[in-house]
Amino acid sequence: AAKQAALGAAGKRARWHLIGHLQRNKAKDAVALFDVIHSVDSRALIEALERHAAAAHRALEVLVQVNVSGEATKFGCDPQDAASLVSAIQAGPLRLVGLMTIAPFAEDPETARPHFRRLRELRDSLDHNLKLSMGMSSDFEVAIEEGADWVRIGTAIFGARA
Repeated sequence: AAKQAALGAAGKRARWHLIGHLQRNKAKDAVALFDVIHSVDSRALIEALERHAAAAHRALEVLVQVNVSGEATKFGCDPQDAASLVSAIQAGPLRLVGLMTIAPFAEDPETARPHFRRLRELRDSLDHNLKLSMGMSSDFEVAIEEGADWVRIGTAIFGARA
């Protein structure tokens, strides 16, 4: 919020994307702070975001987070539930712009390829116009080859977190 205020005071505008897990009880804050939320993974979260966006008279873009790897440590809906969440969002006031996934971390970026491919194939079965948010600093090149529109490369740009 402080960075947003500083940029605003300087006459600059940025589009703020939330890429981390979002708990339903934080939806109101997220609606106030972000333009795009990449981590919608449940009907309960959809309903909370719709309610808070309507109260704030705010348009909100969202992506459905899909756990294509099946890892218990990853957030996201099961791939077989994605169509239902996509339909729920498309029927309401939120603007669905894409799908997001996080591949398992591995030393070899090629390990992520089947996960990125699975998300692309899921997207293609639902709506070719949806964007794909996938790939991080360690595997973004593979993600781009598999069709990523957005990559998350903070570590590659800014270095490892302290």
